[in-house]
Amino acid sequence: MQGHIYLVDDDVAVRASLSRMLEYLGYTVESYPSPHTFLEQSLPIAPAVLLLDMRMPHMNGLALQQELLRLGRATPIVFISGESQTQEVIDAFKGGAIDFLLKPFNIEDLLRALHQAMARDREQLKSVRDAMDVQRGYDSLTPRERQICQMVVNGLMNKEIADHFACSLKTVKVHRARVMEKMGATTLLELAEKMRELSKPNL
Repeated sequence: MQGHIYLVDDDVAVRASLSRMLEYLGYTVESYPSPHTFLEQSLPIAPAVLLLDMRMPHMNGLALQQELLRLGRATPIVFISGESQTQEVIDAFKGGAIDFLLKPFNIEDLLRALHQAMARDREQLKSVRDAMDVQRGYDSLTPRERQICQMVVNGLMNKEIADHFACSLKTVKVHRARVMEKMGATTLLELAEKMRELSKPNL
């Protein structure tokens, strides 16, 4: 499977021809006649790409792009358009579009854009999964382990931590080993990087 394509275009002939071609090439395709239909019926799938017409009645491609950003749906977008103003193209890229193709476009250019967009979504999916793993690991720490985790990341030595909690060095080593195991870290540098991930807004 190459990935999933959401195709939004008000031209039934374009939807039919592109759907057939993309399915033949190994993509799964869902097509929609309007942005409103897409918003009402589509379910988040990843990895995926939104192949989006710019000029449509009632709601154009830019408006859908902005609505998806508001909803937090980060599926990469490749715009297609029969005609567009320069400002529309600029706004599309400002909104994070991967590419903007003018109809009739070259099939190789389309496939290149879809490949790039699909790679972007796979990276996003991996980042989300990694973030979830880090959060699960942190959530499994006991309150004391969380304290020791932060102290370790801040550069405190085992003896300093033991003195702080008035406990034995052996106890600190046991706690530290559990922290590393639960967080899935093998080095202090890796643990520090995972703790930085926890502070990012998407976590």
